[in-house]
Amino acid sequence: MRAVITVIGKDMVGILAKVSNICAEQNANVIEVTQSVLQDMFAMIMLVDITGLTGSFTHLVDSMNELGGSLNLSIHVMHEDIFNTMHRI
Repeated sequence: MRAVITVIGKDMVGILAKVSNICAEQNANVIEVTQSVLQDMFAMIMLVDITGLTGSFTHLVDSMNELGGSLNLSIHVMHEDIFNTMHRI
């Protein structure tokens, strides 16, 4: 099972590290990352393997939402099944 994590917001030092740290803490393996900085805006898409999560998927989502709130970033976590279904329609 995999999930797609998107991050959008004002660029600052350590965004990738902080998101990756939450993934590591919850045993979500980062498979692929793409990121861009457009002027002062940061945009990232991350694909993670969630097969070995130590907690629930909801806990991962809540952790990312908490991080996003603390850094004023939009962080969205979507299960791959939902992502694929949305793009088939």
